[in-house]
Amino acid sequence: MKIIVIGSGFGGIAAAIRLQAQGHQVTIVEKRDRPGGRAYVYQQDGFTFDGGPTIITSPYLIHELFLLAGKRTQDYLTLVKLSPFYNVRFPDGSVFHYNDHSDDLIQQIRAFNPEDVGGYKRFCQAANQVFEKGLPLMTQPFTKFGDMLRVAPEMIELQSYKSVAGFVNQYIKDERLRQVFSFHPLLIGGNPFQSTSIYAMIHKLEQKFGIWFAMGGTGALVSALVQLFEEIGGKLLLNTEVSEILMNDKTKKATGVALKNGNLLSADAIVSNADVSWTYLNLIKPRFRRKYTDAKIKRMRHSISLFVFYFGTNRRYEQMAHHEIIMGPRYKGLMNDLFKRKHLADDFSLYLHRPTATDPTLAPSGCDSWYVLSPVPNLDAKIEWKTTAKTYKDKIIQFLEQHYLPNLSQHIVTEHYIDPVHFQDTLNSYKGSAFSLEPTLMQSAWFRPHNVSEDVKNLYFVGAGTHPGAGIPGVMSSAKIVANMIGKVQ
Repeated sequence: MKIIVIGSGFGGIAAAIRLQAQGHQVTIVEKRDRPGGRAYVYQQDGFTFDGGPTIITSPYLIHELFLLAGKRTQDYLTLVKLSPFYNVRFPDGSVFHYNDHSDDLIQQIRAFNPEDVGGYKRFCQAANQVFEKGLPLMTQPFTKFGDMLRVAPEMIELQSYKSVAGFVNQYIKDERLRQVFSFHPLLIGGNPFQSTSIYAMIHKLEQKFGIWFAMGGTGALVSALVQLFEEIGGKLLLNTEVSEILMNDKTKKATGVALKNGNLLSADAIVSNADVSWTYLNLIKPRFRRKYTDAKIKRMRHSISLFVFYFGTNRRYEQMAHHEIIMGPRYKGLMNDLFKRKHLADDFSLYLHRPTATDPTLAPSGCDSWYVLSPVPNLDAKIEWKTTAKTYKDKIIQFLEQHYLPNLSQHIVTEHYIDPVHFQDTLNSYKGSAFSLEPTLMQSAWFRPHNVSEDVKNLYFVGAGTHPGAGIPGVMSSAKIVANMIGKVQ
């Protein structure tokens, strides 16, 4: 079969490799001048900045792609395990060094609150059960309501109706520790107080497989996968933007794509790694959309967005780890501002990424490469980012300088930022959402847009907006689902 993959994010590249390895003829069409989607790479003034995803939690999904082609990951890429996984920092100055050493974790929990040691052990047992039953669902399609009914009893038993925070809080009492073990949904665009407790499995996922980093940055992982794809016969077209998915009026089948340059590409099947909502609204004419109408898409809950500030410093800050989670003075209140009020708060919680802690080659000698990520409301908030962005960036610099990075403003030698408008206009994300649909219980599994379109025959979806959801493991799992659906060349 001739297959076109729209977009070269991790979901698109992984699907393309799997399908090419099955014997199909696969072409990836990418709007931008580099592959990677949200994992775009910015290079300026000798610094390298990974644009988006930086946390690799399921390296086996990467290894599988190379094995399918009869190759070895280590011949293309060096993955290193990080320790700590994250430092989680609190306004009172306390720091939790999150890792996979159970004795060390228990010692730290005891130092925070001795009464929570037993609760943490019970939480681990419960999270393990969620992991054992929930992980297989990540590579199982939910295309029929019966698929949901089959697993419903187990999901009820696992308390999937609770939020992650609600699940954690029944075991742990210290407010800081509650945040340590419930913040993970934020990494995939979810509200810890609304995302289904199935995401509590992330703790076990990290404990079992670790947190990894690709030397050279996430961009090096993208490059390795693209090299693999092309070596096995795949074709990547950059600067190639799709304007429409072509349809056969009689059969309602997708037959190819029209490009913005006027060219037409035919295909037997199309895999969209573009944002699901954006794909339906912009690439498929309304008359072909009986379920995903404009009105339905606008009713769905789309995730928060991000403000990401990339900067290079002419000194190193050795006290900071590779991944730093900086919690603000409010937790639930800030989540309400982000997800419900759609309000840009005066305070913030931040993810600070310092890859030069592991790979100094990403910056000139004696320098550090950074990005700081702040969750912000999506474009429903009506924030005028053209005038707000610089002020917001300066507030973040001032905060980091006062609390964590002394004299930061004097040491920044290069900088760049992206905001929700970038997610909308450059990354084609509806409402500027950074993670597509919000991962709530009623927007998960069968309730999420399916991996095979319910409106268009021969159209499949991979990426954050379909099952199982956002994050590198999620989007790579969606690629596995779609490749299994399409199947090998007969």
